[in-house]
Amino acid sequence: MTTTTYLEKLYTSYGQNFRVDEVLFEHRTDHQELIIFRNEEFGTVMALDGIIQTTERDEFIYHEMMTHVPILAHGHAARVLIIGGGDGGILREVLRHDSVEHVTQVEIDQAVIDMCKQYLPNHSAGAFEDARANIVIADGVEFVSECAETFDVIISDCTDPVGPGEVLFSSRFYEGCKRCLTPGGVFVAQNGVAFMQPDELVTTRRRLGPYVADQSFYTAAVPTYVGGVMAFAWGSDNADLRQQGVSEIEARFERSGIETRYYTPALHVASFALPQYVNKALESA
Repeated sequence: MTTTTYLEKLYTSYGQNFRVDEVLFEHRTDHQELIIFRNEEFGTVMALDGIIQTTERDEFIYHEMMTHVPILAHGHAARVLIIGGGDGGILREVLRHDSVEHVTQVEIDQAVIDMCKQYLPNHSAGAFEDARANIVIADGVEFVSECAETFDVIISDCTDPVGPGEVLFSSRFYEGCKRCLTPGGVFVAQNGVAFMQPDELVTTRRRLGPYVADQSFYTAAVPTYVGGVMAFAWGSDNADLRQQGVSEIEARFERSGIETRYYTPALHVASFALPQYVNKALESA
């Protein structure tokens, strides 16, 4: 019996294999190559252009940290903008906050949303049908460059800086996000595995830094994204937002009434403490 495996192609000399127990969907869209398959250990797995994007088993870690950290740090976010995130996990977590009145999600590829609703339904858990959600199929860079609305929190759930996702790491994108942020708003973005991709953090510091008064990163350990902790870019004009104590974040978390599987107020505060190798890399920026 021949065992089929999926080899991730993020790095040229290092990678991870997933055993493919069943291919659920495979298709090349106008923008990218999409595959969704079943794996005994991680459940349903989605990959784009040779890179694992999300798995059923550990998605909650990534999605909780991408949403609850900026929203609870902000304290009174009512309007949220999501760039990317076609699997619906970010949207699901954002909408768990009753204080959020409106969410606009901009996804470049309708096919990603459709396939994830069909094969990864627990990621969105009905979030796309929520009355507070406005789904826009468009290019994220063009949207933030032309949008006349403003948002308290902007979350860029982008792929790695290759292919269609590359522009979401550009100065033009960061400039557009800044113009869409309300005063004191927060911008966060996926920023790769810090140990394996330190250049991505340096590039983000150089490109995002000029547009916000306070630019930093926070981290979380997501098993699917191998090679160390996953980094998330942080940008705001209010430096106090990432320096709040556990007691304040605990109070906000309790008021939200949200139950989480990974996120805690203590992890929230601790996530901004960066490894020394990251600090050293950022010194060059």
